[in-house]
Amino acid sequence: MKKITIAIDGYSACGKSTTARAVAKRLGYVYGDSGAMYRTVTYYLLQQGVSLTDTAEVSRALGDVGITFKKDAQGNPLTYLNGRLVEEEIRSMQVSEHVSAVAAIPVVRRAMVKLQHQLGEHKGIVMDGRDIGTVVFPEAELKIFMTARPEIRAQRRLKELAAKGINASLEKVLANLEERDRKDTTRADSPLKKAADAIELDNSFLTFAEQVDKIVKLAEAKINA
Repeated sequence: MKKITIAIDGYSACGKSTTARAVAKRLGYVYGDSGAMYRTVTYYLLQQGVSLTDTAEVSRALGDVGITFKKDAQGNPLTYLNGRLVEEEIRSMQVSEHVSAVAAIPVVRRAMVKLQHQLGEHKGIVMDGRDIGTVVFPEAELKIFMTARPEIRAQRRLKELAAKGINASLEKVLANLEERDRKDTTRADSPLKKAADAIELDNSFLTFAEQVDKIVKLAEAKINA
């Protein structure tokens, strides 16, 4: 059966990662979590006390960052930094508050795009992020641009944090999301924007199952075309 590349872009807290993961599982495809890559780099730089404004220092630190993905017993991808599981650490509010700034650093983006290209060499991959359809896989057969109302995204993120035992206010989470939106859409290097041939999916009032079904049907139409 023909394999395709599926690029899912969109705003923070739209459920891109969980949706992409579910779509990949339905299709039997590889899931590439680009957001986890940037979060892992951010976590490492913060832990090492690297100045995010010192490009040379960031570049040197990147040489010590090894990012790999493994699957748990249910087939869900787990993120490892230099052989250590960091799936929980990279989802913290501290990382969330700095990841957009780190993702805007050109040397970081170049390193991550190179890794993402390697993951997608043989197609049969679903990858989510902010520049997947425009920069990483501009030739992707299916491009989805996910969006949702800011207040709904904030409520979703708050629930995610609460489930992990992380306390945060709705106001703080919403402010964080709005600041990330601003940085993501205005950065000079690979800003978040909808690809010209992307299909927009507003999931403000869709269930998780509904949005996954929509994307899978679109993918199957491309595969069978």
